[in-house]
Amino acid sequence: MPLNFRSLDLNLLRVFDEVMSERSLTRAAHKLNITQPAVSNAMRRLREVLGDELLVRQGQGVEPTPRAQVLWPVVREAMQQLEGVLAPDDFNPATADTTFVIAMADATAATLIPPLYPILEKEAPGISVRLLPLTTRDPRPLLDDGQADMAVGYFPAVLADLTARAQAGALVAFDSRRLYEGEYLCVMRKGHPLEHVPLTLDNYCAERHMLVSFSGRSFGFIDEALASLGRSRDVVLTVNQFFTAARVVINSDLLTILPRHFVPVTGMQEQLVLRELPFDVTPVHVDALWRRRGPHPQAYDWLLRTLTRAAEITFADGTAQVALPS
Repeated sequence: MPLNFRSLDLNLLRVFDEVMSERSLTRAAHKLNITQPAVSNAMRRLREVLGDELLVRQGQGVEPTPRAQVLWPVVREAMQQLEGVLAPDDFNPATADTTFVIAMADATAATLIPPLYPILEKEAPGISVRLLPLTTRDPRPLLDDGQADMAVGYFPAVLADLTARAQAGALVAFDSRRLYEGEYLCVMRKGHPLEHVPLTLDNYCAERHMLVSFSGRSFGFIDEALASLGRSRDVVLTVNQFFTAARVVINSDLLTILPRHFVPVTGMQEQLVLRELPFDVTPVHVDALWRRRGPHPQAYDWLLRTLTRAAEITFADGTAQVALPS
């Protein structure tokens, strides 16, 4: 039987959105300030209307069906637009009680969070930040399904795709803003056989290497740059954190690649040797990415300005260039 949209109780969609966000009927009930039986009843009514189970029990929580996964981004965006129109954002960081969930890699977190927290403590005591590990160069699925409010990292392919879509006239669901940029360097331990000789393409490729890969892939952008020159390197170890890479390097003859600005953050700077790469690679561009038309644009603007302030504090020594917001 076709769905009669006019007779649909839109409150059911609000409950659905919260349950999808929390993956728990109990937590959704708490957030909505209603009872769990009321949430269960609303989900039952929505299942009957849509003819789909929508959610299946998984451990202590629930998991969405394929139909629910397709439906939720549309429902969430509609709910956020309605909230923005009916309850205009009047964000005051001094009194706000907000949690931002941000996906970051370890290097980015170590760079931004230490100077960020004193700002929060002094100017926004009710705001909390929860970090998620960034394990991909394309965080759009994390943002689409509500696991994170914002992702901060190096997303060159994503930004190129979004630019191409915008230029083609397609709707673009995400916004981005550059926070800072730096450069990648070859890193080795003090006393490495290459410490006091020129680093050439030949001796670089002849060494054994460690790759930092969030996804676990053993082929990264350095390997792409080498392949364009008809060369390759011997990657014998792949790790998923820059801190881990630095620890391994100081106790081995492996070479790795780290952002210049990250090396002082490791606390191991005195044990490491930094060398310019003997071939061209793109700079490190660290960008914030978030879904467009979110419910709290003023809150996001404040968060971006605050992250930029944190970057300015970290990079007062000039190890990276901070991109000031326009």
